[in-house]
Amino acid sequence: MESDQPEKSALDEAATVFVGVQPQLFGIAYRMLGSAAEAEDVVQETWLRWQSTDRTVVLDPPAYLATVATRLAINIAQSARVRRETHVGPWLPEPVDTSVDPQVGAERGEALELAVLLLMEKLKPTERAAYVLREAFDYPYEQIAAILETGQANVRQLVSRARRRLAAERRKPVAAGEHLRLLEVFLAAAQTGDLAALEELLAEDVVSYSDGGGARGASRIPVVGSARVAKYLAAFAPRFWPGAAIEWVEANARPAVLVSHEGRAVALLSVDISAQGIDRIMWMMDPAKLDPYVESLSRPRDTP
Repeated sequence: MESDQPEKSALDEAATVFVGVQPQLFGIAYRMLGSAAEAEDVVQETWLRWQSTDRTVVLDPPAYLATVATRLAINIAQSARVRRETHVGPWLPEPVDTSVDPQVGAERGEALELAVLLLMEKLKPTERAAYVLREAFDYPYEQIAAILETGQANVRQLVSRARRRLAAERRKPVAAGEHLRLLEVFLAAAQTGDLAALEELLAEDVVSYSDGGGARGASRIPVVGSARVAKYLAAFAPRFWPGAAIEWVEANARPAVLVSHEGRAVALLSVDISAQGIDRIMWMMDPAKLDPYVESLSRPRDTP
């Protein structure tokens, strides 16, 4: 039995190192994939590879683990694009509860809001990886180049291109206090079907996305334009809101509204707001994404 001790000790040490960087690994993969479930798969596969690695030759374990997780996430992102093109109705990122870890393992909370994750789907996987590592985790360009197996000049181009594309697609969001105030006003108008109030709140080019994953009666196409979205919400109100229970929650570092009927969560409502008004309305109704989020809200606050 004594001969097993060195191996056990080495594995314990490997586990300690891994646990220390696990939040960061999840944060990288989640921002890369917009899916908590897929990010957990990346973390698990990274752990399995770490166990079987000759760790005596690894000079910088956190850097090694981040490299493995990033490359795994890039591979998954490439195949996920095909799956999301065949998704029933609009695809939205899976929400996460950020009340415990507001930045989800990162140096900064960049690339975390649902609206940003949605727009990042348009980036190529390597662009997304470079942007996430630089903007959220503050990795130096040299290290990102090593992870992506490319040159520093190319990494700078990837990050710059990603910044430009996101800036072109999204207006500057309002401050946190104004965001909450307008979401409260929007919720009241949506519940009552107040057409005039809704039109006043919505940006002219607003888009309403409903991700039901084919499992719920969500709209299978985005609704576009202030007039159409307002009419859609007004028509929707008498069927959806009566008898609904409302809970204010946090999702992806922004306030959100959890809607339940008869004790079961049916939707998570979140919005993206700029000076022009509400730009995006996101209804998460897919049980495969909504149920894990709801379950996470009930976990003890000291649970990782």
